[in-house]
Amino acid sequence: MAKDFYGELQLGILGGGQLGRMFIQEAINYNVNVHVLDPDKNAPCRKLCQHFECGSLSDYDTVYNFGKDLDMITIEIEKVNVDALEALEEVGVIVYPQSRVIRLIQDKGLQKQFFKQNDIPTSAFQFISNIDSLKTANLSIPYVQKLRKDGYDGKGVKMIRTEDDLANAFAEPSIIEEIVDFEKEIAVIVARNDKGEVKTFPMVEMEFNPEANLVEFLISPSTYSFEIQQQAEELAKKIANDLQIVGLLAVEMFLTKTGEILVNELAPRPHNSGHQTIEGNFTSQFAQHMRAIFNLPLGDTSARSNAVMINLLGEEGYEGLAKYEGVEEVLAMDGVYVHLYGKKYTKPFRKMGHVCIVNADRELAISNARKVQEILKVIA
Repeated sequence: MAKDFYGELQLGILGGGQLGRMFIQEAINYNVNVHVLDPDKNAPCRKLCQHFECGSLSDYDTVYNFGKDLDMITIEIEKVNVDALEALEEVGVIVYPQSRVIRLIQDKGLQKQFFKQNDIPTSAFQFISNIDSLKTANLSIPYVQKLRKDGYDGKGVKMIRTEDDLANAFAEPSIIEEIVDFEKEIAVIVARNDKGEVKTFPMVEMEFNPEANLVEFLISPSTYSFEIQQQAEELAKKIANDLQIVGLLAVEMFLTKTGEILVNELAPRPHNSGHQTIEGNFTSQFAQHMRAIFNLPLGDTSARSNAVMINLLGEEGYEGLAKYEGVEEVLAMDGVYVHLYGKKYTKPFRKMGHVCIVNADRELAISNARKVQEILKVIA
C-alpha cells in the first residue's frame, strides 16, 4: 500500500454505531485516520473519529461522495449502498470487505445459495416471493421465515408454527428454513487478509434472549470436544477462502443434537459474538479486522482466560434518556469490564453496552456474569 496505514491513509467506516466505536478505540493506538458516515447525528462514533458525517448509508450519492476522496472504506453494518461501493472500487478506492461479498451477504437467499454451491452444511430452505407461494411451499409447517434483505438483530425473522401464523407472515421476498433441533448456537469469527492468511478465533457458545432474538450471553472458549471445535473453525476458514473475503467474517452456526454443525448466517464485519475478545483474547476482533484490511500479519487469537460476555439491553418499559443502574456495584467485582456504547436514548431491548467477565475458573466467570445481569440495568 502506497500510504502508511498509520498517519497517512484515510479510512472511511460506513456506520457509526458501537462496532465502529470499538474499532476506532483500537485504531487510535495505531494513529489511523478514521472518517465515519452514519444517519444518526448522535451516533456513538461521532466524537471519536477525525471526521463525522451525518447521512444515509443507503443513498448512492451520499455514500459515493463520502468515499471518493478516501483511500479505503470498511463497514460496521451490511445495510449499505453496494452500487456506490462498486463505483468507488472502479475509481481506485479500496473497499474491504469487497462490495461483491457485502452484496451476497446482504441477501439471505444468495447466502443460502452460496452455502449450497460450496458444499457448506446448512438447513433445508426454499425461496418465497409472496404470500401465495408460502401457501404452496414444499417445506411443511413449522418453519422459520426470514426476509431476504434488511433483517438485522432479530428483526426480519418470523416463526411460522401453525397455519394461523401465515396471516402475519412477511409478504416481501423471503426464504423459509427448516427449524433446526439444535443443542447449542455457536459462532466462529475468522479473519483473512489480502495475502490469503486466515485465522479463526476459538469457537464460542451463545445463549439468546427469546423475546428480542439477540445474543444475551456468550461463553468463551467452548468446552465442546476438540473435534467439534476444529470442525466449526475449519468450516469458517473454508467460507472465508471460498468468498476470498478481506476482513473479518462472523459465522453463526447450529450444533445439532446429533453432533452435526449447520451454518446459519454470516456477517462480514466485527460481530456481537466477538466482543469478549477485547479482554479475553490476545488479539481483539477489532484489532484483527484492522490487521486484515491493512494486509498486516494477523494476530494471535488464543484465549487468555475464560470470558463471558453479556449484552446490556434497554429494560422493558423504559424509553428516553439512558440512565445506568448498578455500575459501581458491578465494578467492585473482580474481572468485570463494562463497555457503554454512548447511545443517548434507550428503548426496550436496544443494545446499550456489553460487559465482559473474565476468570480463570469457568464456572465462577458464568456465575459472576449472572450476578452482573441481575444488578446492571439500563432505564430512563
